Amino acid sequence: MTIWILIGGMAVLTIAIKAAGPVLLGGRELPPWATGVVALMPPVLLAALVVTSVFSEGQRLGVDASAVGVAAGGLLLWRGRPLVLAVVVAAAVTALLRAVA
Repeated sequence: MTIWILIGGMAVLTIAIKAAGPVLLGGRELPPWATGVVALMPPVLLAALVVTSVFSEGQRLGVDASAVGVAAGGLLLWRGRPLVLAVVVAAAVTALLRAVA
């Protein structure tokens, strides 16, 4: 029973948060600084997810072969190389390091 109360409470809270924006703004436009913040949220959240998945080892953070592979792929993307090449190099570097270790 407790789990259903928790699920119901979270549903009500989610609805309240989603309704707060239109109710508080009342059809007005967001200020330019707020629009800029909203535009930056997706890349920041994506970067946070990538960093968390690459550097997490259970309950702690660490660097392993996959982190080095992602760094190699990211370096290629930063230097303007094609995405497919970056993915292949990242997979190859990760596989090579796992085979050596």
